[in-house]
Amino acid sequence: MNEHPLWLLRDTRKARKQGASAIMQRQRTRLAEMVSFARTHSLYYRKQYQDLPEKIEDPQLLPIVRKQELMIRFDDWVTDRDVKIEQVRAFVNTPDLIGERYLGKYLLATTSGTTGNRGIFLMDDRAIAVNLSLTLPMMGHWLGVSDVIRLLAGGGRMAVVVATGGHFLVAAGATRIRKANPLLRSAVQFFSVHLPLPELVAQLNQFRPAIVIGYGSVIQMLADEQAAGRLHIHPVLLEPAGETLAASEYDRLARLFHANVRDVYGATECPFLSSKCTHGWYHANLDWVVIEAVDANYQPLPPGEWSHTVLISNLANRVQPILRYDLGDSILVRPDPCPCGSSLPAIRVQGRAADVLTFPTEGGKQVSIAPLAFATLVDRTPGIELFQIVQTAPTTLRVRLKTATGSDPERVWETIHAEIAHLLASSQLEHVTLEHAEEAPEQSPGGKYRRVLPLN
Repeated sequence: MNEHPLWLLRDTRKARKQGASAIMQRQRTRLAEMVSFARTHSLYYRKQYQDLPEKIEDPQLLPIVRKQELMIRFDDWVTDRDVKIEQVRAFVNTPDLIGERYLGKYLLATTSGTTGNRGIFLMDDRAIAVNLSLTLPMMGHWLGVSDVIRLLAGGGRMAVVVATGGHFLVAAGATRIRKANPLLRSAVQFFSVHLPLPELVAQLNQFRPAIVIGYGSVIQMLADEQAAGRLHIHPVLLEPAGETLAASEYDRLARLFHANVRDVYGATECPFLSSKCTHGWYHANLDWVVIEAVDANYQPLPPGEWSHTVLISNLANRVQPILRYDLGDSILVRPDPCPCGSSLPAIRVQGRAADVLTFPTEGGKQVSIAPLAFATLVDRTPGIELFQIVQTAPTTLRVRLKTATGSDPERVWETIHAEIAHLLASSQLEHVTLEHAEEAPEQSPGGKYRRVLPLN
């Protein structure tokens, strides 16, 4: 198959014009190819698939896989024999390598997720090209001619408001783009979620971005600042990412910023899962991904019912085949065609909630901090397997930790305590108490681990 981004872009457009039958034919063909490749090049899948038919076009014939098992069998899972987990971990623990290619071949991104298992994911050139071929048409649907004119008039400046210091997907991808394209270095700027909110607002006011991409909870906080008159930016496009917002919140963001507000439903394991239409539905890119809504027993659910979890198969990334992978989110597939006219199925998602933590200052004011500002500090700390930060009182945070085998629990806690204390102090919250919990992180009724829980 031709894997040049322009060829993939033309093929994507062709599939969309031909309709659902052409899209599903591509899915079946690419699933069979991916299964064959995985069986041939991955020791893990070779064993998993040894009793399966030679050609697989039906995903339900495949066994279900989970992040924890794949990470345990990392060296057997990957299809490149030069990739070794110990070298990968050393790469992850080196912030200076964010956005660099591991082994000169692969973009690397990490996630802890909400199911309690940390993950390290590699993306090959094929997966990156597919992601690009799906992103360009999406941007075309999001922006009209007048929007493009405004975008160009604004210098095309893009503000990426993310956690810095870790190999998180958005940060790693944007860093790679900046390093590979020197002309974009001044147009694409990073803004850390770990900054005190007034400082973040001041920097954005000075930069005057035409596009803002950031975590949903951070975008919400910036909207409050815009409403209060402290932030005064006029982006053409806002893209809240990574956290679920209420439908009314998208309308509020659009009104306050006079901007298009669009986002995607994706994951580090498969960034190109879907994109959102103007009617508020995510449309799954089924020519490159298989999405299965299933109940607690992994049985398929009919459209119109919320799933217990969702299984995905990434049909692009060959270095780490992700086939019938339990992603952990709950989705609902629309039972009728979407009013937008797309031939792709429409879904709604219940993913991570954007729960902002609010603290009183000693002067009686209120300070809000996005949950991912805390979570990403802990997530990048070596020796962490699972964590949970719980606000048990207005000025008390209780930190539940599960450390990795072989790590020093006391040293891990000292590092995390120092990181969080610094974050709080930067917002004049030195009086907030940090407690090291004896209990382990606790699952929610749905089986997930919410990493940050605000005061009820």
